[in-house]
Amino acid sequence: MALTKLVVDLPPGTWIGEVSSAYPASVFRVLAALPADDRGVGLLEITSEEMRAVLTAIEEHAGIDDVELLQAGQNEALVQFETTQPFLLMAVRNSMVPLELPLDIVGGQAELELTAAQSRLAELTTQLEEFGMSYEVEYLRQSPTSSELLTTRQRDLLDRAVEHGYYDTPRGCTLTELAEELDLAKSTLSERLHRIEGTVLKEFAGSAAEVESR
Repeated sequence: MALTKLVVDLPPGTWIGEVSSAYPASVFRVLAALPADDRGVGLLEITSEEMRAVLTAIEEHAGIDDVELLQAGQNEALVQFETTQPFLLMAVRNSMVPLELPLDIVGGQAELELTAAQSRLAELTTQLEEFGMSYEVEYLRQSPTSSELLTTRQRDLLDRAVEHGYYDTPRGCTLTELAEELDLAKSTLSERLHRIEGTVLKEFAGSAAEVESR
């Protein structure tokens, strides 16, 4: 599996590409989206100091079949739309990559944060190009599996500890009981589990920090 962030240039002529480019200080956040055949339906949160002009531009664009204003404030609005130009959604659907929402569109560019197999991501880039979209890769990071993080012996030890309820709340067994079950000295078991826990927690903390920094 790989974690990646793509910045996609939306193709000219599309409603979201043209409207977001015409109002570059506005943020268009897609909260929900569903592609169906040659059209798409979505829920869009808009933040803009030119809200009236933005909404008018959306309503009047040829790529919009229907738009409904659900909520409106001074600088924020929530709209549901139907479009005949769901090119980004179609590219994601065709490549079988899970779309992680929300996603932001600003100034004609969409920011996609994705987790998928490298083969799927490669197919996505092909689909983007076929739909006339260029892109930049902001980062690409491999996500190691538990088998890659731990040695076979460590994996087996962790599995045994889990099976005996050592990590349950409350614990299903004490460290002493687990050591007796595994025929290990208590100090040896404690040291090995500590190393395993440290490896797993550091990987988790690193992944969480990366997500928060996006």
